[in-house]
Amino acid sequence: MTGDRPISEDDLHAFLDGVLEESRRDAVRRYLDTHPEAQERFAAYREHGEALRNALAPVSDQPLPAELNLKALVERRRKTLAGRRQMAAAAAILCIGGLSGWMGREAVSPPARGIQALGREAVDNYVVYASDTRRPVELASDQRATLTRWVSDRLDTPVQPPDLEGAGYRFLGGRLVTTPNGPAALFIYEGAAAERLAVMMRPMEIEKNRSMSEQSYGALDGVTWSRDGLGFSVVAPRASTDLLPVAEDVRRQTPFS
Repeated sequence: MTGDRPISEDDLHAFLDGVLEESRRDAVRRYLDTHPEAQERFAAYREHGEALRNALAPVSDQPLPAELNLKALVERRRKTLAGRRQMAAAAAILCIGGLSGWMGREAVSPPARGIQALGREAVDNYVVYASDTRRPVELASDQRATLTRWVSDRLDTPVQPPDLEGAGYRFLGGRLVTTPNGPAALFIYEGAAAERLAVMMRPMEIEKNRSMSEQSYGALDGVTWSRDGLGFSVVAPRASTDLLPVAEDVRRQTPFS
């Protein structure tokens, strides 16, 4: 019974990194909702991770020497194994932990990349950031221009936070977030009753042109679509608003979508 297993620090770290198994995610969300001290600890983990990424930013884009390319090493080793030996090697790689563990997981089980994955990634980031009462955004609304340049540069495509004042949502700000499929832009809004709404955008490798679809994730609802290689997902608490008109508003403000 996976759902009955107590939540561990490993679960929190895996959830933060976006690698927690599907069957555990709802349990972690419920745990965070009912344990304020765990929410604070989780927020600290996230801030430490962001500080580390910022510290490594000057060298993060430099090419890795071929002899140290972990992905290539894993791929070569995978090709030399067969049957149970292959699975054992993959499990050993996963046990290394950190970056090597995640890279090993990718080598044997690539992450889902389509519309359904985008919707789930948006919900996961909503749970982590939109529910944070202290620091839901990295750059606030008064830094809209800086935020727009930052996320557009990192996504290598022009994106900007849509104006949802007409739908009753005030723009709080946004941030760059990580997903199993690369970086994404997350913009967060707040309604009149202090309810939060998030709009996430990221490039799509597959399902580059998909019509809008509605999803339900427990207490959250979402609308997800893609156009010309860019994916969009709007997430908000269930029954807080009709998301389809909001999603249409977002789409109207992104002409290429």
